[in-house]
Amino acid sequence: QVQVAESGGGLVQPGGSLRLSCALSGRTDTLSDMGWFRQAPDKVREFVASVRWRGSPTYYAAFARGRFTISGNGAKKTVALQMNSLKPEDTAVYYCAAKQDGKQDYEYWGQGTQVTVSS
Repeated sequence: QVQVAESGGGLVQPGGSLRLSCALSGRTDTLSDMGWFRQAPDKVREFVASVRWRGSPTYYAAFARGRFTISGNGAKKTVALQMNSLKPEDTAVYYCAAKQDGKQDYEYWGQGTQVTVSS
């Protein structure tokens, strides 16, 4: 099994920045992709960004492109999401997830970390 643990959420003012981190443990050798998703109150969970374990390519949702940056470290089994120019509509619970090579769906999920953008 794979354990996923996020950290780094919190309260930030509009225009501010936050860096989310995700650490994986367990049987990580078969993992190929890491992703960040988010779920705002009364909304469905949506894709934010993803990266392949061994470097590029990276993918971003339209709202994240230009403001968010995902980065993975295969040796340390970590993935980070740097979020800049945050907006109130970025408020959500952010989830880190991982999937194995060849699989379509993300199988392993963290419990999420709250990000609140408010003045």
